[in-house]
Amino acid sequence: MNKLRYSRQIAIPEIGKLGQERLRKSRVIIIGCGALGSMVAIQLAGAGVGHLAIADFDNIDISNLQRQFFYQTEEAGLPKVEILKKRILALNPEVEVKVINKLVTSKLAAEEFPHYDFIVDATDNPDSKGMVDKMAQMHEKPCCIGGIREFAGQVITLLPGDTRFDEIFGKASGDSFLPCSLSGVIGPAAAFCASVQANEVIKFLTGSGELLTGKLFLFDLQKNNFNIISL
Repeated sequence: MNKLRYSRQIAIPEIGKLGQERLRKSRVIIIGCGALGSMVAIQLAGAGVGHLAIADFDNIDISNLQRQFFYQTEEAGLPKVEILKKRILALNPEVEVKVINKLVTSKLAAEEFPHYDFIVDATDNPDSKGMVDKMAQMHEKPCCIGGIREFAGQVITLLPGDTRFDEIFGKASGDSFLPCSLSGVIGPAAAFCASVQANEVIKFLTGSGELLTGKLFLFDLQKNNFNIISL
């Protein structure tokens, strides 16, 4: 491990050398490599998470680039996961990256989730979020779910045994986490939401800070409103 690379992070008392070593040994899987997932992946790679799996079946589209900042115009039509892997390794070659260029179904989740310490949901529809959370619970894995719409977003971290996504929002609720293709979203809202998600992962893996468990974090960047609701 290159200690100079992580020196500013090691300097944080709540992380230190021990926390950095925990990050190096950790395995995180990110479901969805769009505006949220790509940003989460890059931040966790920068933080030194040793093994990342990135899962998405989609290709880059010009309409993505307004909020998915790690893809380039000339890469339109190429698989997101393959390009994102290149960006991750360019930033931090110490990270091992597994590419899953498939739609994550319950079957695939059952095969993959047991091998990871933390699951990040960065999908853009309620059905997928409910499925990811259900499979995380089944395999007793912590999961952070983020969603965005226009200027606003929500983040929650769910540990095994917690109240689940469908219990909070209702199954396939149309009231939260709408697809960007339907609702629209501004780039900074995506980056902000993804940063909160990445921060949750780092706190969990290093055993530092207070997680968004039993709480729903809500933000609206248009009105500068930030709220935490106890569940």
